[in-house]
Amino acid sequence: MDTFVSLKFLAQLALPPASLAVGLVVAAVLALLGLRRLARLVVVLAIAELLVLSLRPVADVLMATLQDQARAEAKAAPACCYDAIVVLGGGIGPAEPPHNPDPHLTDSADRIWHAARLYHLGLAPRIIASGGGGGDTGMSEADAMRLFLTDLGVPKEAIVIEGESLNTIENIRHVRKLVKEGRVALVTSASHMPRALRLARTAGLNVAAFPTDWGLPPEDRTSWKTWIPSLGALSVSSIALVEILANAFDRRGESLAP
Repeated sequence: MDTFVSLKFLAQLALPPASLAVGLVVAAVLALLGLRRLARLVVVLAIAELLVLSLRPVADVLMATLQDQARAEAKAAPACCYDAIVVLGGGIGPAEPPHNPDPHLTDSADRIWHAARLYHLGLAPRIIASGGGGGDTGMSEADAMRLFLTDLGVPKEAIVIEGESLNTIENIRHVRKLVKEGRVALVTSASHMPRALRLARTAGLNVAAFPTDWGLPPEDRTSWKTWIPSLGALSVSSIALVEILANAFDRRGESLAP
């Protein structure tokens, strides 16, 4: 198991709902060892983490720390002119026949829409679709993005495929080989943009931010949903925490430095 997979695995265990299961297992072991008070404390903390991260105000605060950075970077980005629009993977899943004969859009599909819009606005003459995977199907995420981009009116010859990368660090490493000193308009989700930008700048890319996939502002939400725990809020909290922790503690991106 490599470092990337290990970190992803540990992050999943540390966050609900997996953390609740881990807490219950740990509490059971402690109880068997006669440490009943400590076992109860572990259960209470596991349940508290689940409930707190399921609250919309908590999710809003966590996500705002990322989206505010992305918004500031987007405001500072020059309106033209770039050598390439780079759209990072995560917005579409490759076809997996026979169950999924066609590529399927994910919650981050705004990335691909936004890249197509920027291309049609004349921001850059080409789009680099960056994303690997695909397993035995032979279709990488970048290949799936190309299908969607062409359906959105982007000429096939204007799309460059980078289908080798399996994470953001590899995205940036392979993109650097393609663009070298060229100016890059980076497209990814607003929550992912701070980490992606840090890695791109570590790699020496001449990059500007064009984030998308923004969360719904609190004022646009019905008031009765604010303090009711929800799976949606839990998902937002988990996404934000993974990005915040990875940006603060994951030092693997230092290998990108020229």
